[in-house]
Amino acid sequence: MFEVKNLTIVQNDKTIIENLSFTLNKRDKLAIIGEEGNGKSTLIKTLLGICDYVTYTGSIYFHGYTIGYLEQSMSIDHFDTSVFTYLFENENAYYDKITLFYKYLEILQLKEEVLTQKLGTLSGGEKVKIGILKLMLIEVDLYFLDEPTNDLDIETLEWLEEFICHTEKPILYVSHDETLLSHTANRILHLEQVKHKTECSHTLLNVDYDTYVTNRVRLLEKQTQLAHSKAREYKKQEDKLKKVMQKVEFEQNTISRSNPHGAKVLKKKMHTLKSQEKKLGNKELTRVPDVEEHIRLFFENVSLPKTKIILKLEIPKLIVEEKVLARDIQLEVVGNEHICIVGKNGVGKSTLLSKIYETLKKRQDIKVGYMPQDYSLILDYYETVLDYLCDEDIDKTTARMYLGNLNFTREEMTGKIKSLSNGSKAKLILLKLVLSKCNVLLLDEPTRNISPLSNPVIRKSLCEFSGCIISVSHDRKYILEVCDVLYTLTNNKLRKDK
Repeated sequence: MFEVKNLTIVQNDKTIIENLSFTLNKRDKLAIIGEEGNGKSTLIKTLLGICDYVTYTGSIYFHGYTIGYLEQSMSIDHFDTSVFTYLFENENAYYDKITLFYKYLEILQLKEEVLTQKLGTLSGGEKVKIGILKLMLIEVDLYFLDEPTNDLDIETLEWLEEFICHTEKPILYVSHDETLLSHTANRILHLEQVKHKTECSHTLLNVDYDTYVTNRVRLLEKQTQLAHSKAREYKKQEDKLKKVMQKVEFEQNTISRSNPHGAKVLKKKMHTLKSQEKKLGNKELTRVPDVEEHIRLFFENVSLPKTKIILKLEIPKLIVEEKVLARDIQLEVVGNEHICIVGKNGVGKSTLLSKIYETLKKRQDIKVGYMPQDYSLILDYYETVLDYLCDEDIDKTTARMYLGNLNFTREEMTGKIKSLSNGSKAKLILLKLVLSKCNVLLLDEPTRNISPLSNPVIRKSLCEFSGCIISVSHDRKYILEVCDVLYTLTNNKLRKDK
């Protein structure tokens, strides 16, 4: 049994988790969810004893457990290391694990040649697969997985779901993949920052993800209805009291001086009314629930003729550093199609989208917006959030309003982009596309870092976008809800599926 008692975590004088207690037992699949920057990864690192930027109180009991940890993203310190060296200490370690190694090499759809490659040359999905492979080669008692689905192709995602569901070892994991959460979680730990991100809160329930979301929505709707009902009742009482006070005030102003008794009665009545007014003003109203997933993002209608040729692309060979990733790529995009390109990790989807951007960005007849998988390609991390959004068309007041709709705090608005979580960076890029009034969007894994509770809002906004979308994604809900044309990229061709 792994056990946590009364854990409180403080980061930069701010409490991000308070009095958290839980245990992990056999077959527990505890999913940690919450908005970006709420401390999910920090919690895992604290539990492992590798978080050097926080202080904590409380107790963490391992009870002799060995923990296998998959970090959110591979450290760049490993990028010059070969895959073989990363996986094995020496030849003997390789031969000791050779049967297991080839079993998972096949499961994860990796080729043996990957052993000689440097980690830095691998695609994002391939890096995650190597991290999973390393985990599968060691004996552990429980798993801590931080965003294990990031960049994985759909086949590997489905295998991972099966693994999580059927292993008897406890698993504590962070994920933004709603499909994976729906299929695997039997316990939910929801971390929140409420009251404009000034207070932390957590909910721990032994339910599956879909049940948690359904019950949460129902409860929030009930609380919202109650708050509105109480507000209407308050307004009714307030209006009634004001009318009576106005009537008494009028009578006081018109009463004859020869009627001092009447004036005294009216004065006493007004005193009673003011006392009632004060009492009503001090009454604490039921508030609309303050939850982080109540965000708003919407694209304005953009003009794009349905027959307009957006892209006509022919690439005989897709090459990166003299390596041929794919061949015979032909793609024609017309009007306001919403396209998604899928395929196995390392086949060149992100490279293809980058080439499409290079092809389209100089066009004068369309307005192209690009969201790469690596945000640093378009973001200056030392620029402030407001400066990134503002230009000759967008003033700071407008930018603040839009940022507020996405629950950015004042400190985040004026702070450097580098201080934002990856999810907040993703929302910032999407907001820039909104404000720039782009009619063609090139999106590489647009939903990968956004909370599962906020993601439905983002998907709805993209689904309703009246322009053209050319995207790469492994998010099954995004593919189903946003995209009307699906392509699969293989080593041999780009195939249209629907």
